[in-house]
Amino acid sequence: MKTDLTDTTASKINKALVQGRRAIGTPAVGMVLTLVIVTDEENAYDALKAANDASREHPSRTLVVIKRVSRSPRDRTQSRLDAEVRLGAEAGTGETIVLRLYGEIADHAQSVVLPLLLPDAPVVVWWPVNAPLDPASDPLGALAQRRVTDTYSAEEPVRELVARADTYSPGDTDLSWTRITPWRSMLAAALDQVTCEVRGVEVEGEEFNPSCELLAMWLADRLDVPVRRSLSGGPGLTAVRMDTTCGPIVLDRADGSLATLSIQGQPDRAVALKRRDTAELIAEELRRLDPDDTYASALRYGVDRLGAPGGEPSFGAAAPKAAPAAEDGEAVAKGEPGTGREADAGGEAGSGEEAGSGEEAVADPAPVETAAKAPAKEAAAQAPVRRAAAK
Repeated sequence: MKTDLTDTTASKINKALVQGRRAIGTPAVGMVLTLVIVTDEENAYDALKAANDASREHPSRTLVVIKRVSRSPRDRTQSRLDAEVRLGAEAGTGETIVLRLYGEIADHAQSVVLPLLLPDAPVVVWWPVNAPLDPASDPLGALAQRRVTDTYSAEEPVRELVARADTYSPGDTDLSWTRITPWRSMLAAALDQVTCEVRGVEVEGEEFNPSCELLAMWLADRLDVPVRRSLSGGPGLTAVRMDTTCGPIVLDRADGSLATLSIQGQPDRAVALKRRDTAELIAEELRRLDPDDTYASALRYGVDRLGAPGGEPSFGAAAPKAAPAAEDGEAVAKGEPGTGREADAGGEAGSGEEAGSGEEAVADPAPVETAAKAPAKEAAAQAPVRRAAAK
C-alpha cells in the first residue's frame, strides 16, 4: 500500500501510517528500530532496496530523507515537505516513509524526522553517499545511537579515512569495515592453527579501496608488526600474505568469490569469500548497536603508518648494505664532484704531481694499518721486562 502526501506535515504523515495499518489489517507495531537514510534522488532507489532486504532480519521503520536542490532563489525561500508512505509488501516487513524536503526546511531535517521516530527504540542513521565529516555532530547523527557511513563512495577514500579517525565518536562505523569481516575471521582462524610468530604482513588489493587500508591497519594494530599495502587489479581485496617463523600464510582471492588458504605444512584449502551486497552489510551492522571498539582502534592506528604501495617490503628483507658508504669512499679517492672533498684527491687545482701525491695519501691504507698495530707490538716487547722485574 502506498500513500502520496504533498505539502504535508509530520502529524499528517503519522495519521496516514495509522490509517494504512488499519487498512491492511496490521494495527500492531512490531518493529525493533528506526533506520534513517540520508541520500539523494540518484542513490535513493538502491539504498531503499537494500534497507527493505535487510528489514527481513530487522523489522524497522525506514525514513528516507532526500534534500531536493532548489533551482532558483525564489524556490529556496519556499519550504515544502512531500512524503510517500509505504506499507505491506512495498515496505518489506516494516514501514517506509520517503521524505522530500524543499527550500529552507532542507536545512532542518531533524525537526521533520524527530516526530516520526519509533518511541523507545534505537535509531540508526545511514549515509550511503556524501556523509558529513563529523557524523556525530550532524543534526541527524545526533539523534542516533549508531551512525553508518561508506568511505568507498567518497571521491578520495584514503583521505576520508583520515577525517573519520580525527572525528571518531563511539557509535560511528563504516561499511568499508563491514566488508572485511569475513577476511578478519578467516585470518584469525588461520593464526589459531599455528604456534609461530608473525614477522610482517602484506595486504594486496585494488587502488582507492578503503577496505584494504582498514584491514592493514587492523593487522598492524593487533599483531604489532610492519604491514605493507600493495596494489592489484582487484576486484576488491585480493590477497593477504603473512610472513611467520613457521613459513608463509597466504589467503588469496583472485576472482572475488572463492579464496585459497595456504599454510606451510598443510594442504591448500578453498574458502568461500564472496563479495557481499549492501543489504547484507546493513543487516550485519544492525545486529549490534553498541560502539565498535575494534574498529575505533584500527581506525586510529593511522594510514600514514602503513608501508606505501609499491615500496620495499617491510618484512623478510636483508640487513641494509654498506654500498652507499663504499661508493662515497671511492668518490673521495677519485676526486669526483659532489663529495665536498675534491681538493683532497687532487681535483682540478694544482699540478699532476700534486694530484698523484693526493691520490696516494688517500688511497694507501698502509700507514694507518701500521699505526694501528704499533701499540700492540710495543706491549709485546715490554712483556718480558715486566716478568723479570716481578721475579
